[in-house]
Amino acid sequence: MCTGGCAKCLGSTLIPLALFGFLANILLFFPGGRVIDNNDHLSEEVWFFGGILGSGVLMIFPALVFLGLKNNDCCGCCGNESCGKRFAMFTSTIFAVIGFLGAGYSFVISAISINRGPKCLMDNSTWGYPFHDGDYLNDEALWSKCLKPEDVVPWNLTLFSILLVVGAIQMLLCVIQVVNGLLGTLCGDCQCCGCCGGDGPV
Repeated sequence: MCTGGCAKCLGSTLIPLALFGFLANILLFFPGGRVIDNNDHLSEEVWFFGGILGSGVLMIFPALVFLGLKNNDCCGCCGNESCGKRFAMFTSTIFAVIGFLGAGYSFVISAISINRGPKCLMDNSTWGYPFHDGDYLNDEALWSKCLKPEDVVPWNLTLFSILLVVGAIQMLLCVIQVVNGLLGTLCGDCQCCGCCGGDGPV
């Protein structure tokens, strides 16, 4: 498979991941699946828009660039006519780095939020963060410290875990495209990268 074909495969995978991350972040604005009365009661990390900006918007553009690379025609490895394709592959590595940074941002925000736990109404009738250093992850009994919103602990934990996994997969795919793009830059669009199957030029 040519590097352009490999890039299309990666782009096709990144698009649904970006939409999945976007949706997960939107759902975080409804803790426990309910509309909250006061936005100040939402966890701070929700407002960092890790899934919307990092895994979402900043990933859509690289994915579209990767998809467009498949339209290049193969004209022989290291041939003069492939100069435009080489530049396109080099450009794709830049977008891959941008995508990696966006996914990394979402990954870090999610990891911090999982470790910190959700913001909720505590026993002393104040809103805050009752957990410390992820202690609630290994002791489900501690979840009772959160009185409201109902089910906010599993809700936040599930959605931020999804964003964590999505970000990790996106970073991996972007690293693959950096390598794939460099191969395309150095050897032309018909350098096989072995991604997603296939042997010949596409």
